[in-house]
Amino acid sequence: MYKYFCAVVFLALSSLAQAQDTKVVYHLNTGIENAAAALNNIKNHLDADPKARLVVVSHGPGIDFLLQESKDSKGREFSASISALTGRGVEFRACNNTLTSRNIDPAKLALEAKVVPSGVAEVARLQAREGFAYLKP
Repeated sequence: MYKYFCAVVFLALSSLAQAQDTKVVYHLNTGIENAAAALNNIKNHLDADPKARLVVVSHGPGIDFLLQESKDSKGREFSASISALTGRGVEFRACNNTLTSRNIDPAKLALEAKVVPSGVAEVARLQAREGFAYLKP
């Protein structure tokens, strides 16, 4: 009877673990030169795991790709990639501390970006309180 009970509990927990989607926070705090590669990583991540919940948190120079009309090294605006990834469920969050210290009007951010009080605090919160894995592309 005990073995049967353990087997049932194991199967139930295994099913529960498989039902939970992967949650990952991508931490971007470097400039535009790394943003294109990071966005490509995120696209590839979703291609491999379409149900993953991905949140991109940016601060410091990492917010630059979120500014309207910002372009990669090939002259392509980031807005198309941001929009396409948002359509696939990716969330973009920008640090208000960075906006304030750099005197950037939040209205200059891509429409898809949500402002959070602190980028580093948001990364920590997602990891500690919501169980997100951490990736630094």
